[in-house]
Amino acid sequence: MVHTRRRQAVKIPSATQQEAIMARISPSEKVPKQMQDIFHAIVALTDTVCTTHLDEEYAHLARQATAALCRQRPSPLATGRVQTWACGIVYAVGFVNFLFDKSQTPSMRAADLCAAFGVSQSTGAAKAKAVRDALDMGQMDPRWYRPSKMDDNAMAWMIMVNGFIVDARSMPRDLQEAAYAKGLIPYLPGSRPRQG
Repeated sequence: MVHTRRRQAVKIPSATQQEAIMARISPSEKVPKQMQDIFHAIVALTDTVCTTHLDEEYAHLARQATAALCRQRPSPLATGRVQTWACGIVYAVGFVNFLFDKSQTPSMRAADLCAAFGVSQSTGAAKAKAVRDALDMGQMDPRWYRPSKMDDNAMAWMIMVNGFIVDARSMPRDLQEAAYAKGLIPYLPGSRPRQG
């Protein structure tokens, strides 16, 4: 089942819902002082596993997800084992990006990912579900999708214009700019941000 979320229409001026999501899910890695030790402990584990078995994009997304969880009040990361949370975070990001599909690069079995963190697969899957619920993640969610694969993610480009769902890449430039200004698309087609 593919998770879908409602997208705002380009012509609707109300950006309240989008602003609320962006406030909660910021690409920033800033965390409250009381959560910094937990943040650094989890990120040390996720960075190690991601750079060893996956890639820098997964490490970056895991850092962002960890920071987003640290900023929640109360933070779910305040209780539980650091290894379990680290596994659940990478597992959840992997779920969004089809990490467990052998046709993807990189790919990894869920059991192997959990073993890399020293966590059972059932525990890793349960914690990943908690992470996905806390951050409202779903498969192909543009907020948690690997930037190098964003062009292939149709969900990132679907917007509603006058009641019709359309691919923003096929719309006139002025509508693309309006959609980008509202945060409905990741970047303007033809002006992809540099990786790195």
